[in-house]
Amino acid sequence: MQNVLTYLTLFFTVLVMQAQTDTSTANADSAPTKYQQGMRKAFQLWQENKSWEAANVFERIATAEPDNWLPPYYVAQINVINSFTEKDGTKLKAQLDKAQDFINDAMAISKDNPDLLVLQAQLYTAWIVYDGQQYGMTYSAKASELYNKALALAPNNPRMILAKAEWDMGGAKYFGQPIEPYCKDIQRAIDLFATFKPAGEFYPTYGEERAKQIQAESCK
Repeated sequence: MQNVLTYLTLFFTVLVMQAQTDTSTANADSAPTKYQQGMRKAFQLWQENKSWEAANVFERIATAEPDNWLPPYYVAQINVINSFTEKDGTKLKAQLDKAQDFINDAMAISKDNPDLLVLQAQLYTAWIVYDGQQYGMTYSAKASELYNKALALAPNNPRMILAKAEWDMGGAKYFGQPIEPYCKDIQRAIDLFATFKPAGEFYPTYGEERAKQIQAESCK
């Protein structure tokens, strides 16, 4: 179990770095709205490694924009990512409970959203990383189901392909199985990232550098 937990922890360390740097750039052709100003401020804080300050800004935006799934998505994502390095069980539970609340809010706004399904799977993974013996069997099955559903909803989205392939690789490593069968999915994700366009400003864009890293390290 320790090998797969280390593998997953490394993945989410890279994910947070990409989440901080892969955000959309500002549109210089028009004056930013109050929403755009707030979101850009939050991402700037995140880039400065002030993730909790960023989460607070995202949370305020979520209150002001009750029909927008992106602010609660990022509140939840920050809490999930930071949970991977949290060793205190009380703090971990508080973070993941808060993340779950915001995932629920986002899902109520945007149903069958593959990005939210992947984030929910990542929340389950945080519990597995914290205590694999207690949560591994129950949450592994749920996470697998979510990755499958996300990919079925968006089969040509490179982040969905990457997320499922990496999850499957982690499982293969844990059970001592070859990971090479998943390398074709990593390559497909890389190919699709080359032309991938987010649906709009502030939409998730992370993943390309991680896919290339996996290919270099595991798919030689």
